[in-house]
Amino acid sequence: MLKVQDLVVHYGKIEALHGISLTVETGQIVTLIGANGAGKSTTLRTISGLIKPTGGYIEFDGQDITDWDASQIVRSGISHCPEGRQVFPEMTVLENLELGAYSRQDKSSLAAEYELVYNFFPILYERRRQLAGTLSGGEQQMLAIGRALMAKPRLLLLDEPSLGLAPLLVETIFKIIQAINQQGVTILLIEQNAYQALTIAHYGYVLDTGRVVVAGPASELINNEQIKKAYLGE
Repeated sequence: MLKVQDLVVHYGKIEALHGISLTVETGQIVTLIGANGAGKSTTLRTISGLIKPTGGYIEFDGQDITDWDASQIVRSGISHCPEGRQVFPEMTVLENLELGAYSRQDKSSLAAEYELVYNFFPILYERRRQLAGTLSGGEQQMLAIGRALMAKPRLLLLDEPSLGLAPLLVETIFKIIQAINQQGVTILLIEQNAYQALTIAHYGYVLDTGRVVVAGPASELINNEQIKKAYLGE
């Protein structure tokens, strides 16, 4: 579904990504793990069109989307749930969800997406008239994921969905990520909680200072001694 080849990204004169290559197969959960500053968020932001690469290319469903703008990329079926939630605090939960569907041409069929989001996150239905800024951190994270789903993506980019959440809520979020995947949404996941990410992922890439240093099936990475020491706290 997604092919990233030899991707190079600069911030000014600083090269942040040094030729990253990765693939995401249809129906998979693929995770990117690595320390802060490894280039994980930059990779996602480049795929979703928020940053323009200085080298390499990105293909989605066989189409070169490297030079597409972010709105085109959303309409093509890629939705990005950013780090830090970034909900609109002065808008209601429902208004935030409506914004997630902004690029949809088929506005008449939104009922199915609302139902899907409310099934995953019943609390959002209860809070639908409430201002997003008054939600708890966990509820805001649910809203951010729900808003991304309103675009009806085939590929969902998730950046640090468990950041700052209580352990019990982290478990819930990961179960929901698996459930979203089982509904047919392919997922590219960035997560500081490397163990949890590798537990639910099919395949993983380890990034270090803008390069892929290890890649393989998640079940192999989770048992890799080097990765255990560096990222799993073992």
